[in-house]
Amino acid sequence: MYNSLKKTGENLEIIFVSSDRDEEAYKKHLETMPWLAVPFDLNLCTRLTCLFNINHIPALIPLSVNGNIVEDNVVSLVEDYGADAFPFTRERKDELRAMDERKRRGGRIEELLAHAGRDYIISRNGRKILVSELVGKTIGLYFGAHWCPPARNFTSQLIQSYKELVTILNQPFEVIFISTDRDHNEFNCSLSTMPWPAIPYEDKTRQDLKRIFDIKGIPTLILIGPDGKTISSNGRAMISMYGAMAFPFTEPRIAGIEASLRKEGDKLPHKVQDPKHVHELKLDMAKAYVCDACKKQGRFWSFSCEVCDYDLHPRCVE
Repeated sequence: MYNSLKKTGENLEIIFVSSDRDEEAYKKHLETMPWLAVPFDLNLCTRLTCLFNINHIPALIPLSVNGNIVEDNVVSLVEDYGADAFPFTRERKDELRAMDERKRRGGRIEELLAHAGRDYIISRNGRKILVSELVGKTIGLYFGAHWCPPARNFTSQLIQSYKELVTILNQPFEVIFISTDRDHNEFNCSLSTMPWPAIPYEDKTRQDLKRIFDIKGIPTLILIGPDGKTISSNGRAMISMYGAMAFPFTEPRIAGIEASLRKEGDKLPHKVQDPKHVHELKLDMAKAYVCDACKKQGRFWSFSCEVCDYDLHPRCVE
């Protein structure tokens, strides 16, 4: 942020106030910094800490040209927005957050995913795909990472639904990977397993999207409609529960699926005694299971044993 603002000629200076334990540590620390510092003085540090009510470090307190405090600790503001946070005022913070809110509510996919220096996303083989080609499609923003086992598991489920929607049904759907991997090598490992494109790892848009959609954990799938507006922040649950049949992921579609499933369940007995199994089986709703009779994957309704791990497709019950 500092170097960027200096290059553009902004009237800014940063002064380091050390909380290091000794002068040797202070000097080593200062060698990593391009800005000014007050001399190492624990008493001075204590006075400044009290003056500016510093409760933890790092802390960054912006002062105006006349020495007045512009805003309280702005570390998180700088972490979120970088050089765009300047001049660190409350008005600037409100302006930036209003911009985030506008992007989150949506309407312009190009504004959300591209910027002046990049108008494309990348495929796993390095091909550039213009963001403008995504306009009019339903889009899933997939936040995940190679190091996260739940993300790897969900990736497999999402790939299955993606291939069914795009390859078999030819639906206007695209997923975009937003990496939270720890380095570029992990990012490449993640992308190599995925049939969809990604925001480039080095692009700050990855962090912007995490902030805009308030991503607290992974995997997370944000669904955006053809009009560019957010449909749901709970795409993971939709895919896990309903797979490709959830498309286009709207509330009426999910309500229709659930109504159909309830109607289907109403036609089934609540309990059965099947000769293939010693215990009574109870009607149950399961998002995924393997039938112990035909050994095929099942979804939604099953007849399950409450005593042991045994499941039957309704059609496999005698």
